[in-house]
Amino acid sequence: MSMSRASLPVFEIGLNALSGLLDKAEAYADARRIDPAVLLNARLFPDMFAFTRQAQIVCDVAKNGGARLAGIEVPKYEDNEQTLADLRGRVGKTLAFVRTLDARAIDAAGEREIAFPLGPQNTARMPGADYLNHFVLPNFYFHLSTAYGILRHSGVEVGKRDYLGAIPMAVA
Repeated sequence: MSMSRASLPVFEIGLNALSGLLDKAEAYADARRIDPAVLLNARLFPDMFAFTRQAQIVCDVAKNGGARLAGIEVPKYEDNEQTLADLRGRVGKTLAFVRTLDARAIDAAGEREIAFPLGPQNTARMPGADYLNHFVLPNFYFHLSTAYGILRHSGVEVGKRDYLGAIPMAVA
């Protein structure tokens, strides 16, 4: 399997699933007359990031990982989303960016060293295939799962299909 096939569809399906989670969160807040900020600031445990930050990181992992693998400059997004609509906009912007990535460039990155920030003071380096398999994809799924878990824990009626999104499959 190529690196582009292991990453680009995953990003697109996951980002679309996140957009669907945002829609369900908004409908839940409206139906129950809950301030959406309650959901945006919800977290699973006090030392974990809130929902807003989890959603931002899902987007960041897709755009940053994709850009680094494609060998292009990483776009900078401000972390200034305050509403569910703002987050939906970030997801849309990230999806549009991911769709511009060159699959051949990503496929050629398997052995190329990828340098990326690891915290404010450190830079990590690893071959592209390892970067994708051991850093990008696990982080993408971790933060998407955590965002899903926060909404589920908060009472939003989401299930496994909402998390999985529109996976490409045929059902007989």
